[in-house]
Amino acid sequence: MTEITISSARSQLGDLVRRAAHSRETIAITDHGHVAALLVSPQVIEDLEDALAVADYQRRKAEGTLGPGIPMAEVRRRLGLDKK
Repeated sequence: MTEITISSARSQLGDLVRRAAHSRETIAITDHGHVAALLVSPQVIEDLEDALAVADYQRRKAEGTLGPGIPMAEVRRRLGLDKK
């Protein structure tokens, strides 16, 4: 993770955003030596949300608390994959 002060980040914001977006580099913006904010790629957040959803599913499955599912035929119909 790259750290940069707020004052330095001001003049480099465009470059920092592009670095975070394209290289998935996390950039920590510091204020008086403490991390105040992070610039991260949206893909990183999406990946974390997916991982949390899978972990929650696995936990509920292990606990036996999963609700009823949707039959595959209904999923295909809702997604327009079946031409019925």
